[in-house]
Amino acid sequence: MSNLVYVLNGPNLNLLGKRQPHIYGHETLADVERDCVALANEIGLSVRFLQSNWEGQVVDWIHEAREDATGIVINPGAFTHTSVAILDALNAFEGTVIEVHISNVHKRESFRHHSYISLRADGIVVGCGTLGYQLGLRRVAALQ
Repeated sequence: MSNLVYVLNGPNLNLLGKRQPHIYGHETLADVERDCVALANEIGLSVRFLQSNWEGQVVDWIHEAREDATGIVINPGAFTHTSVAILDALNAFEGTVIEVHISNVHKRESFRHHSYISLRADGIVVGCGTLGYQLGLRRVAALQ
């Protein structure tokens, strides 16, 4: 079985470290990618780390993952609450899916409490900061 994990990031995560650091922290997406690659090397995984502000691009990456990935760690950002298209794509993926949110969405606005992605996720990491990505990768490795 493949050891490849797609780490997918939705809208505005390219602004991580600059946008609302009081909520999301000061680490950048490049910092998160560096940490994910380092951990993946330690635990026998490889990662393809991607970010898009476009829903269709995220769907296309999930379709690609069907071909060669064992898992997807996804921080869908605002698509969490709106995207049936991403849910449908994830439902067609046979590997492990871990949903990650940097902030505790349950302590925020009520519209953030609903996740379409959770309907497919094998695990959800919420409110652990950017460490949530590493926890997601560790869970994928544990389920291999």
